[in-house]
Amino acid sequence: MADLLSILSTAYKSNVLSSTSSSSKYVAVDSSLYQGSWSGKYPDGKKFSLDVSQVSGFRAQIHYQSEGTSQYQQVLIKDGSFRFGNTKFTLTDVGKAQVKNVVTDPATGSTYLDTAQATLDT
Repeated sequence: MADLLSILSTAYKSNVLSSTSSSSKYVAVDSSLYQGSWSGKYPDGKKFSLDVSQVSGFRAQIHYQSEGTSQYQQVLIKDGSFRFGNTKFTLTDVGKAQVKNVVTDPATGSTYLDTAQATLDT
């Protein structure tokens, strides 16, 4: 349990994944920019997929899968990005996004940032 709390603590303390510092308000987004199946590969070759559905206003339902991890969550979209768990999804262009994931090395306990590009499958 302590490891889980350590991972979550690190993710929330990470400057890269911290909440946006903007004072903008949540506004409705164009659902076609987010909704669908996204896929990509981390630098270590690990593949991931992200299904974004039920985009309504600035809310969406996601299902993230990556080797051994499966996560469902409702997210809030703000300034072109949303967070789930220890991962941040940022829309960079139509059909393209950047995914940043804080990973803890189980052997050493140290954390590092995995950054990948995701594309919307058509």
